Amino acid sequence: METAEALTRRLTRATGGVPGPVAVVDLDRFDANAADLLRRAGGTPVRLAAKSVRVRALVDRALAAGFTGIMTTSLAEALWHVGHGARDLLVGYPSVDREALAALVRDPRARAAITVMVDDEAQLALVEESLRDAAALGVALPGAALPGAALPGAALPGAALPGADDAVPPVQVCLDVDASWRLRFGVGRRALTFHAGTRRSPLHDPADVARLAARVARTPGVTLRGLMTYEAQIAGIPDASPVVRAMKRASARELVGRRAAVVAAVRDAVGHEPALVNAGGTGSLEVSAAAPHVTEVTAGSGLYVPATFDGYRAFAPRPAAFFGLDVVRIPGDGWATAYAGGYPASGAAGRSRLPRPVTPGWALTGREGAGEVQTPLRRHGGEPLRVGDRVWFRHAKAGELMERFTRVHLVRGDEVVDVVPTYRGEGRAFA
Repeated sequence: METAEALTRRLTRATGGVPGPVAVVDLDRFDANAADLLRRAGGTPVRLAAKSVRVRALVDRALAAGFTGIMTTSLAEALWHVGHGARDLLVGYPSVDREALAALVRDPRARAAITVMVDDEAQLALVEESLRDAAALGVALPGAALPGAALPGAALPGAALPGADDAVPPVQVCLDVDASWRLRFGVGRRALTFHAGTRRSPLHDPADVARLAARVARTPGVTLRGLMTYEAQIAGIPDASPVVRAMKRASARELVGRRAAVVAAVRDAVGHEPALVNAGGTGSLEVSAAAPHVTEVTAGSGLYVPATFDGYRAFAPRPAAFFGLDVVRIPGDGWATAYAGGYPASGAAGRSRLPRPVTPGWALTGREGAGEVQTPLRRHGGEPLRVGDRVWFRHAKAGELMERFTRVHLVRGDEVVDVVPTYRGEGRAFA
């Protein structure tokens, strides 16, 4: 693996004519990471988590490398990708965006390409409302053909309107099943529950999932495509200790049994097994891909490998995304101040959410961290910095970095080979 000294020198040479702050993705590392994620999945299809990339050119690059389909954070984002030719999109979170739902139900190509997420009857009711509104405007319901004339009201940018010969597929729905691990100690009101994982879906038990699945099956114009079980307590936590690793193993065993029970309950409720059972993340690909009933896994952060993935044992980190800041002053011996850099990651505030310097021998200060306008750095054995030098960092998370930039420089070796827009560079901000 390339040393930090060699890496920072190479990135500085590559971007020498570009003013900072500058965002960079190393294509050799990106491509190697893509191949490694596919290898770790062992043949199970890997869906790309677009939120972890947020650069359409790199989303397309991952799909060309062998990723199958896209997971988006919002329905509006999914419609935008459909407008650019994407044909298999899973919206990873429920949507209450009435404008986007209206665009979905009016566009048969979008219906055929997009699967929306629900975990509550209230979300399903919004889909029903959009279907009724569309029918009132003369839009054909599933099983008919849409009129050739343009529909009243504006669709979201990028969502193509149908032609006269387009059949109208149903709205496809996926149920978000809570994959957290719960252990209950004691009985009655004095009982304690240990919860490992995110506070996500209210659908935890097979019976709850089956009830909502049956409700979907009874809804005209809607079809149940699948289930999602994102095990954040396995995929999203570094292997920090034997206790954490033991928790992950126990949680994975529990989820295998519960997922099987959920699939069986859904089959009994709707008369067929779900065609799609999505699971996993970058940190759990091997475990999730090998689990029974799982038809696909999702990954995205592993393409950039942000700083939060340094503690995982499942794979060797190969960071591919960086940002560079320029030193604008030297406030004292052993100090340097860089312009900008206040790019913290989402989640509970703390040092783990701050950018991590890549330039050897320099660190953020405990008092100021990474600043909105300036980021002070303290020397800890590295080479002295001068005004005009470039300091390199990694973001704590993956795609969130790209929300701070309108373009990203794609580097191969010590040369910039392309400059492409981020979502924001294309005028899009979805989450």
